[in-house]
Amino acid sequence: MYGENVSSNTERSPRAPALGALLADTSRGDRVGEFQGVAGPYWSLRPVGGGREWEVEPHYVRPALLMEQLRARTARLNARSRGEVL
Repeated sequence: MYGENVSSNTERSPRAPALGALLADTSRGDRVGEFQGVAGPYWSLRPVGGGREWEVEPHYVRPALLMEQLRARTARLNARSRGEVL
């Protein structure tokens, strides 16, 4: 009856997205990265244009907005045209 849709105090990690999904890390100013996998309690993200992976707690991650996805993909294509990305 009451409280049926109320979550409990125990936090559960959200389900991991598909590999390569574009996500925004809210703990780093909405930095966008591609999902690389799970490392213990953390999710690994890599910048779309390539670079060093970073780890983030899943509750700081959200799906990237369409504008953020476009911006990240455009940056990758520009880097590729300059020969910076394979």
